[in-house]
Amino acid sequence: MKVLVQRVSKASVTVNNSTIGKISQGLVVLLGIARGDSEDDARYLANKVANLRIFANETSEIALSALEIRGEILVISQFTLLADLRKGRRPSFTQAAPADEARGLYEFFVEQVRSTGLKVEAGLFQEHMLVEIHNDGPVTLLLESKDR
Repeated sequence: MKVLVQRVSKASVTVNNSTIGKISQGLVVLLGIARGDSEDDARYLANKVANLRIFANETSEIALSALEIRGEILVISQFTLLADLRKGRRPSFTQAAPADEARGLYEFFVEQVRSTGLKVEAGLFQEHMLVEIHNDGPVTLLLESKDR
């Protein structure tokens, strides 16, 4: 499982010209689910995301987590994070979990982040989405559950 985390001043997700999720200061989490990923991977990354110390404190030092600042989180399913680009010019997505398997883990991940008490918004699984991200910093981090 991979997550691309972006610190944002605000973000939103739109489907069919309707905004379905909107946050202010916090994190956008792009979530890629691989074949063989489990609820344990989702729990690990949800905890890691909520506790990442990437927000400034009163002295502008990066030292606070989303939990500490009561940040908001927008989670977007992003199977393209599992793209294999080693051969040719067209990405291969054979490492991505099948949709029926990935949907359950995506929903589980969202619920794990919600269980922290933070406001969590989410995109729609397997839908074409327009995601507006105001990356603050910019700060962008890639985390993988296999790297623990």
